[in-house]
Amino acid sequence: MNTIVLATGNLGKVNELSILLSEHNINIVPQSQFNIADVAETGTTFVENAIIKARHAAQISGLPAIADDSGIEVDFLNGAPGIYSARYAGESATDNDNIHKLLAALQGVPSEQRTARFQCVLVYLRHALDPTPIICQGTWHGMITEQVMGEQGFGYDPVFWLTKQQQTSAQLPRSLKNQLSHRGQALAQLIEHLTAQKIC
Repeated sequence: MNTIVLATGNLGKVNELSILLSEHNINIVPQSQFNIADVAETGTTFVENAIIKARHAAQISGLPAIADDSGIEVDFLNGAPGIYSARYAGESATDNDNIHKLLAALQGVPSEQRTARFQCVLVYLRHALDPTPIICQGTWHGMITEQVMGEQGFGYDPVFWLTKQQQTSAQLPRSLKNQLSHRGQALAQLIEHLTAQKIC
């Protein structure tokens, strides 16, 4: 079984990716097991930030690394919070802090103008100096609700409404979310690449 370090401190992402990759002969080890601190996300795009995080984790651990950079883009807010999704309400913001700020920013905005999408970029580096990282992207379209609904998931899931399912992301069964989500889409692409290269 191949061991790959996951360059994130977000337990929700660790859990999702570990479940999805375990069936592909890949053992995901969170960077916390190597005492790797989060690196400053100084990029201006999801791709740049994912590469920064993956390179940092690979360099310290000596292992191949996967990094995820993801967030939510709200059309009415010109794509905000975007790459700042995790720290939308401040550097030490909780998920609830971020959700409340987003709902406040959209107060009074009619439903047809509350369109949004989750974006996920997954990067795989074979080693810290890898000049050709594998880059995969998934996009999940939805709407922002006016109130929190659901107990599953993390981040903005409780306010991300899926018209076809008539539920928020936080109300979906985990197996269905993993099929539909931006992260699930990006991961399916990554698994194709890793399989083709006989990594999994």
